[in-house]
Amino acid sequence: MGISIWQLLIILLIVVLLFGTKKLRSIGKDMGGAVKGFRDAMREEEKNDKEEQAAAPESLEHKEAERIIEGEVTRKENEKA
Repeated sequence: MGISIWQLLIILLIVVLLFGTKKLRSIGKDMGGAVKGFRDAMREEEKNDKEEQAAAPESLEHKEAERIIEGEVTRKENEKA
């Protein structure tokens, strides 16, 4: 039911004939560079996050403590207890 190895080889042959080996090589090189750049960016982001957490472990709690909630009371309801 699935694609056999022969069908994959025929598809590969057709793709090579359509695009040529130089074009496929340049596409592969570009794709590899994009993937490498993405991985490097992800590693850099993780490194920055770890450095921030190590430098200020209480930063999230500190930010929550300084948060100001502004609002206005428009009417006061009576409490019945």
